Amino acid sequence: MKLIFLGPPGSGKGTQAKRVAAYLGVPHISTGDMLREAVARETPGGVKARDFIGSGLLVPDELINIILGERIERKDCQKGFVLDGFPRSSGQADMLTKKLQELSMTLDKVIDIIASFQVISERICGRRSCPNCGASYHILYSSPEKKDICNECGNSLVRRSDDTEEVVQARYKEYMEKTMPLSDYYKHKGLLYTVNGELDIEEVYKNIVNIILPKML
Repeated sequence: MKLIFLGPPGSGKGTQAKRVAAYLGVPHISTGDMLREAVARETPGGVKARDFIGSGLLVPDELINIILGERIERKDCQKGFVLDGFPRSSGQADMLTKKLQELSMTLDKVIDIIASFQVISERICGRRSCPNCGASYHILYSSPEKKDICNECGNSLVRRSDDTEEVVQARYKEYMEKTMPLSDYYKHKGLLYTVNGELDIEEVYKNIVNIILPKML
């Protein structure tokens, strides 16, 4: 099964995409991991991407499309894959459609996980972590026994510098402007399925599995 997962940062898209990929026994392909792997493997696309990355430049869409083609041509993608983080625009979606046609592949479904800005901001801005042992917490959902103190090692917890409402708002706005139109793009193709990402993580997962494999759960 070949799937795409859409959703703004903090919607749970990445978590659910990884879990569904593991459930189906197919690769979870995120843009960042895919680029890093291509560079490490020194694929033709990876060698070209290395120059852009080394110069601190964004990798062009056309090159990302080439690297994606290299990735999904590999044997482990014969039974399917889960794309997470690509496409991010209608232009990238058009390139992906053409690439899949070249490989005689077709998308099965596109899962769009939706969540309000309020919920997303609450999730991201409430994250805390221990710089000493790596333990993760959330001030609302999994708070430490003592405020801002790690349960495991007693170290002071920290918040990532980009886990602020200003940064979250900017990323959410960018998503709504650039990536949200993909919902209509895939809706017109009859591939889009919307999932409420504000529910409990297990409930979201069950709803997704019921969409991709009805009657399995």
